[in-house]
Amino acid sequence: MSTPPVERARSIATVCLSGSLEDKLTAASAAGFDGVEIFENDLIASAATPERIRAQCADLGLAIDLYQPFRDFEAVPRDVLRANLRRAEHKFDLMARLGADLALVCSSVSPEAVDDDDLAAEQLHDLAELAAGRGIRICYEALAWGRFVDTYERAWRIVRRADHPALGVCLDSFHILSRGGDPTTIRTIPAEKLFFLQLADAPRMNMDLLQWSRHHRLFPGQGEFDLAGFLGAVLAAGYAGPLSLEVFNDVFRQADPGPAAVDAMRSLLALEEAAVPAGPVVGGRSLPEPPELAGPAFVELGADAGAGERLGSTLAALGFRPAGRHRSKPVRLWEQGDARILVNTGPDRPEHRGGGALAAIGVHSADPRAATRRAEGLLAPVLPRSARPDEADLSSVAAPDGTALFFCRTGADRDASWLGDFDPEPGGTAGAGVTGIDHVAMTQPFDHFDEAILFYRSVLGLDPEPPVEFAAPFGLVRSRLVLDPGGTVRLALDSAVLRRGSWAPAVPNPQHVALSTDDVFATARAVRELGAPVVAIPDNYYDDLDARLELDPELAARLRECSVLYDRDARGEYLHFSVAVPGSRVFFEVVQRVGGYRGRGEHNTPVRMAAHRRRRLATGS
Repeated sequence: MSTPPVERARSIATVCLSGSLEDKLTAASAAGFDGVEIFENDLIASAATPERIRAQCADLGLAIDLYQPFRDFEAVPRDVLRANLRRAEHKFDLMARLGADLALVCSSVSPEAVDDDDLAAEQLHDLAELAAGRGIRICYEALAWGRFVDTYERAWRIVRRADHPALGVCLDSFHILSRGGDPTTIRTIPAEKLFFLQLADAPRMNMDLLQWSRHHRLFPGQGEFDLAGFLGAVLAAGYAGPLSLEVFNDVFRQADPGPAAVDAMRSLLALEEAAVPAGPVVGGRSLPEPPELAGPAFVELGADAGAGERLGSTLAALGFRPAGRHRSKPVRLWEQGDARILVNTGPDRPEHRGGGALAAIGVHSADPRAATRRAEGLLAPVLPRSARPDEADLSSVAAPDGTALFFCRTGADRDASWLGDFDPEPGGTAGAGVTGIDHVAMTQPFDHFDEAILFYRSVLGLDPEPPVEFAAPFGLVRSRLVLDPGGTVRLALDSAVLRRGSWAPAVPNPQHVALSTDDVFATARAVRELGAPVVAIPDNYYDDLDARLELDPELAARLRECSVLYDRDARGEYLHFSVAVPGSRVFFEVVQRVGGYRGRGEHNTPVRMAAHRRRRLATGS
């Protein structure tokens, strides 16, 4: 018999968010959190009394799950202990005014502390006795950089020796996983002694633990820790308290707290889904499973009238034919094989001027309505859309950068699908061998890069490939590819770590659509005959390629002749070429995959960027 899904309390530490304490509480409530950990520094900096903060939390429906941190308490000389207990009494008075009944005590980093578990246990027992008289409990946490106590196993041994009902442990995923700790032994701790759980992800980094923790934690699903396994072990041990996020991150603490709190909640729901067989429950409803995808349905480019003409000319030179005009909107459909590009010259937006910008991505889904419900459950805003009664009923949600994401029914015949909204146009070119859309690449603002990865990972169920960094002509670029298990939907997310100029003259934030072909050389020759401005690759690249890979001479000659870039790995090969940027942002690439190659030739990107830059400087395109 299956276990019914459980709706767990979800909490967030105020240190995760930017702004005043009042701002943070408002954002946490709006994102749907049930409670908060109040970080002491946030309260100290607030002009509101503890009573006022307590009342605001009550008005917002937020429980105060934890007050933290209380530092450098245990295993100290008696005169220091007296001062520490006095300090604790003041904190307990404050907690009473807040209405908080659980305090976090971190393992000591004080030079006055000694390596004596019995003394630490004795003094923590005294603290717990003092707290219990005020209706307060203490949870003891092992800091990964604690002077003596730096593992949860040792923290539990001390708590067990202290043997006080008001004393338990706090488990923090960062402190455990950053040291390579084994969470499976958490099951040896009695459930009633698991007082609190804090969750944070992080990228793998070779650096000081304290600096890693203070500056580079991430929300679950944005880093590389096995948080699903960790949470599964904690829940299997019987923990029944809140699932709480405690993330120290320089970017998050400067971001708008509203969207950051939404991103935090989305991460927690996605983590529950990965860790718990029944998945998360939100408002009494289970979250629909990730959609079954069957490839991209279309890519929509927004453009003003001039940019629309330039995009149309580029598409025609790539072998696309104008296949239809929307019956009620200024949208034109361009088609070749299974690749469909929409050019929308509707609302005049700054980002659509001078060359257009990516406006929307459509994906084929077996159940579009369930996919939309999932997106809503993960707090993706549903976009308003006007449609006539005789037009397709499509719903879309907004990605973090504003791109609209449409779900289209897989296998619907042309008349019954969104394609039926277009009045056919006769004629057109014979094509150039393009078969479909391989992937879409989007530049993300650095501050929202991790948010975008989490959005596509959770909403669409896309799996991220390992991050790649490379030195581009304008500086370091971070890139990550996310794709569905079948490899039918691929999105490439790029971000400049620090930007001081344009990627090319007047191209500050490039986007591109990669078109697939079964014969990249035949397509390269065909589009050149149609007048496509293929970007020239220098001989230096091919000389180095031959030196590194010792290519077949015939293949090497064809790559050089057609300005095709090349990459290979243990699973297959990747061949690709680009055309000039027709405006200020969007350009097209043509790619051929051979075998099981999963990437997108990331290591060729600096060469392609430099080639685009040279052409832009020479011709303006």
